[in-house]
Amino acid sequence: MPGRAQVAEPFVESGPPILRLRGVSVRRSGRTILGPIDWTLAPGERWVVIGPNGSGKTTLAQVASTYLWPTAGAVEVLGETIGRVDARELRRRIGYAGAGLETEFDPGLSALDVVVTARHAALGPWWHTFTAADRGRAQALLGEIGAGELADRPFGLLSTGERRRVQIARALMPDPELLIFDEPGSSLDIGARETLVRDLAGLAARPKPTAIILVTHHLEEIPGGFDRALVLGSGRAIGAGPIRKTLTGPILSAAFGLPIEVRVDRGRFSARLSTQ
Repeated sequence: MPGRAQVAEPFVESGPPILRLRGVSVRRSGRTILGPIDWTLAPGERWVVIGPNGSGKTTLAQVASTYLWPTAGAVEVLGETIGRVDARELRRRIGYAGAGLETEFDPGLSALDVVVTARHAALGPWWHTFTAADRGRAQALLGEIGAGELADRPFGLLSTGERRRVQIARALMPDPELLIFDEPGSSLDIGARETLVRDLAGLAARPKPTAIILVTHHLEEIPGGFDRALVLGSGRAIGAGPIRKTLTGPILSAAFGLPIEVRVDRGRFSARLSTQ
């Protein structure tokens, strides 16, 4: 039987919160799919959000990125309260990338155009004006993650791993204060996954973005430098706090409903069914 989850000890915030959720719930068709949940991100923190399919991870990412308003509760992002601010303007300070976003882009757009659209938090380049400086920044960001040669290629013809790297560049385009990745490792082969983990570890080591959220359901995809974890189960927080105190067998067993062992080898996490 899974052990009883214990929420990790609270930590001391290092400044005004980047994100604060208070009593947040999201309901669909009469069913609560997230919450109620309280969660705070302080400057400098790198959070992993983990849990089984259907636990509310993507919903949480959408709320944090201002693309989804909660049914109940208050959401504060970068010092602004959702509902009292133009969310379109706020999104220019947030970088967002995820497997689900890829289908929103015209597959005929070049990789460079996909990146540059984030300058105005848009999904296409047709309604905004982009400067030479904007395009230069987009090209430089592609180069930083080793994807500079993809700039002129149609987005729809890129491999899954290449599209994820382009999305990282796009998420960085607005020089965000908050960076959110929603299951970026989905459908990647081992080589592409390890390249992604390496790139995300590099981002985690930078002073900006001020805070990063990585949503995943695989412990093996957690890069070095991520120091906090939130574990969800059935839309509720099962554990939250310092990563090594939160990603434990008892907490994950409670979230997934199975006896799970957690191992850490040279800073990388892995999980398996318990043989005990």
